[in-house]
Amino acid sequence: MKVIQTALPGVLIIEANVFGDSRGFFTEVYHAERYREAGIELPFVQDNHSRSPRGVLRGLHFQRTRPQGKLVRVSRGLVYDVVVDINPQSATCGQYTAVELSDENHRQVWVPPGYAHGFCVLSDVADFQYKCTDFYFPEDEGGVLWNDPEIGIPWPVDNPLLSEKDKNNPLLQELLSL
Repeated sequence: MKVIQTALPGVLIIEANVFGDSRGFFTEVYHAERYREAGIELPFVQDNHSRSPRGVLRGLHFQRTRPQGKLVRVSRGLVYDVVVDINPQSATCGQYTAVELSDENHRQVWVPPGYAHGFCVLSDVADFQYKCTDFYFPEDEGGVLWNDPEIGIPWPVDNPLLSEKDKNNPLLQELLSL
């Protein structure tokens, strides 16, 4: 397993060891000791799976008082995955990192608690799976507008399919001034 540091503190890209031949492939999706050695030490309490068609954009989401760490991956398809630093005390607040995750590259992203996260689907369909370090609480959910010009994420879809909630998320500066 290869662990790649990003420009955002604690956000990691993980490239799994994949063993393949004419019959297919095998890879370990999660191994507690190896991930602990990489600095991912929080326990996971919930696994989630979403399926979305091409052009769907989900995000940018976070939980306000019970932040979740997320270990994200794609088991089918291709997504453009984005993590945004929303901590006003951080030197990288308002910056993002982005990576393509797919069933072919087997990459994962570790999103530590306290970051906003989102993705858009680039394939016909994508199955997006993630492990969380805390439970989901709908009343605690927060968001940042997906196309906030100050963040400047170059989403690879022009007119994404968005939920009503995601269309109406605040700009990061509005969120930070609350």
